Amino acid sequence: MSNNKSKKNWQEPIENVLSKEEGRPLNYKQIASKLGIKDRMLRNEIAATLEKMLKNKILESPANGRYRLPGKEKYVIGTVDMTSTGAAYVNLEDEDQERDIFISPKHKGQALHGDRVKVLLYAKRKNAKPAGEIVEVLERSKNEFVGIIDIKKNFAFFIADSRKMHTDIYVDKEHLNGASDGDKVVVRLTDWPEKASSPFGVVSKVLGRPGEHQAEIHAILAEYELPYEFPPEIDEEANAIPEAITEAEIKKRRDMRGITTFTIDPADAKDFDDALSIKMLDNGRYEVGVHIADVAHYVRTGTELDNEAYERGTSVYLVDRVVPMLPERLSNFLCSLRPNEDKLAFSVIFNIDDNGKIYDIWFGRTIIHSDHRFAYEDAQKCIETGEGTLAKEVNILNDIAKKMRAQRMKDGAIAFDRLEMKFHIDDKGNPTGVYVKESKEANHLIEEFMLMANRSVAKYVGAKKDGKPSNNLMVYRIHDDPDPEKLEELSNFVKRFGYQVATSGTKKISQSLNAMLNEVKGKPEANMIETLSIRSMAKAVYSTKNIGHYGLGFPYYAHFTSPIRRYPDLMVHRILAEYLNGKTHKSSSEWEDKCKHCSNRELLATKAERDSIKYMQVKFLEDKKDQEFFGTITGVTEWGVFVELEDNKCEGMIRIRDFKDDYYLYDETNYAIVGERKGKVYQLGDRVCVMVKNTDLDKKQIDFTLIRNQE
Repeated sequence: MSNNKSKKNWQEPIENVLSKEEGRPLNYKQIASKLGIKDRMLRNEIAATLEKMLKNKILESPANGRYRLPGKEKYVIGTVDMTSTGAAYVNLEDEDQERDIFISPKHKGQALHGDRVKVLLYAKRKNAKPAGEIVEVLERSKNEFVGIIDIKKNFAFFIADSRKMHTDIYVDKEHLNGASDGDKVVVRLTDWPEKASSPFGVVSKVLGRPGEHQAEIHAILAEYELPYEFPPEIDEEANAIPEAITEAEIKKRRDMRGITTFTIDPADAKDFDDALSIKMLDNGRYEVGVHIADVAHYVRTGTELDNEAYERGTSVYLVDRVVPMLPERLSNFLCSLRPNEDKLAFSVIFNIDDNGKIYDIWFGRTIIHSDHRFAYEDAQKCIETGEGTLAKEVNILNDIAKKMRAQRMKDGAIAFDRLEMKFHIDDKGNPTGVYVKESKEANHLIEEFMLMANRSVAKYVGAKKDGKPSNNLMVYRIHDDPDPEKLEELSNFVKRFGYQVATSGTKKISQSLNAMLNEVKGKPEANMIETLSIRSMAKAVYSTKNIGHYGLGFPYYAHFTSPIRRYPDLMVHRILAEYLNGKTHKSSSEWEDKCKHCSNRELLATKAERDSIKYMQVKFLEDKKDQEFFGTITGVTEWGVFVELEDNKCEGMIRIRDFKDDYYLYDETNYAIVGERKGKVYQLGDRVCVMVKNTDLDKKQIDFTLIRNQE
């Protein structure tokens, strides 16, 4: 098109350009460019025409300075997932839509990570991912953020710790709430004016100086909105609950105080959710009781105590503390099945033989009396030596548990037995050592009987009756089949180490996974392969819609055995109690929303727990910069390789720029980096020797330098 400067009617060319965009708004420069117009005066004519068309309602402007034809737009709703680059993806709520919409950094509007937003979809380009722009924030995921306050002469800026928060928050000096420059603080977002580049906020809490133990742990809790204190009124309500168990209450229950009963828990546990009882029957079978703290007796529906427990959703286990779902009076005292005390329980009683075959099951409320409290180590000693308090009973139950576990694996369950690293911590919160918490027979004993109780409760309420599907309400713990693509990736990856994983056939997959996980035990690549195997699985969640539990191989499964620390278990107790009393409820959107809330709270707790472990790993290594460590490469990216240390499972990165012997290129296909000149390869699973180069407590990052690789 020639650039003659005579007045021209631009309306038709503009409409032609915008019609091809199918709803994607453009500014006047973009429109001029598509028309091949570079002359400044002609561009001004186009700008003026656009404004005239807008005024005459021929066009509309969804964003300042950008135009489109009306009636072509398509909006979707979803949740923002920010990337470290500043771009974002919006995960859509509508199951029929594509799962993520790309949002460029300049089209995020005022959205922040996790916000629920309205997105204008652009026309889909050939072979391109769907893209759009955020036009409205419908709901903030959070209004409080953790980070550092940077105080200037007349104002302050808050810089968030999260790498997914790409905007600073402006804080007026009168809203510092006593914070000093450089303090770690919590800032509450108060306003984001339409034309302001940054939101406004106020300091709501000063956590302390960066690097201080208490400040960092409280920062982790604040980041995930996990309250570490109970409001005074909640403590008051808990303290007002009477301790005494009345005779009237005892008469409503099955009295099991005369039957041998014990608990097995970690040595440092204070909240004892579950106990086992055993009674030898005349016919050679056993009456085995799984007794669970009757939290529902003390925490009544609709009370402030119940509302608080629901909001929390779960107890949170950080490296140096527990943030409980219930106040201490309940979690460690009234509800806890402590030894040598009468306690109220909700029980599942099995009539069972030596092989784990169940002949009869009874469900109901009981009163119990625990005769002994085992730490896992004590119970394990009974198993290994055959001696000690209640050794006979422990070994009978262990023999049954081993047979049940073997049958479970045969039926398709997957045995994820990852090593768990724990820290020895001094009274100042400093890590003095690392040790491995390994699951042994005593752990499996408890696990098997808890799984049996959970499965039995779910099946009792939810299974078919008289051949017809049950519509009874139940809060299930569901676990979907593995994602085929992720499973294929895992299969291709483990082949490098000589292992095989099947990618089709439910039983074949689980059997091959078990064989591979068993074979990899004790090898340098074990932790990495177990982690990748878990990542190939779907995430277990709570739902009223049952699809079974793939990882356990159960068609019915619920969480019943930990109501002191998990709210879904408390919901299951209430459902079962009503069912036993002849009342049934149907599933509803309200109960499904509760399940989603509990799944979300569990996810936040898991993230907080991981962050606290990462923080403690950094702290543990910060004074060990003169030591050499052997480790395994567990991840490869374009900016470096991740290494997990063998002795303590701490993970850090050797950055590409710190490989001094060559210029390395990223080989994405082979999970490797390759030296450009010498051809040296570092890939997943390689064993290397490293030293700690740098530790950053704020970012929870560890940098390593390569000393040598292990040929």
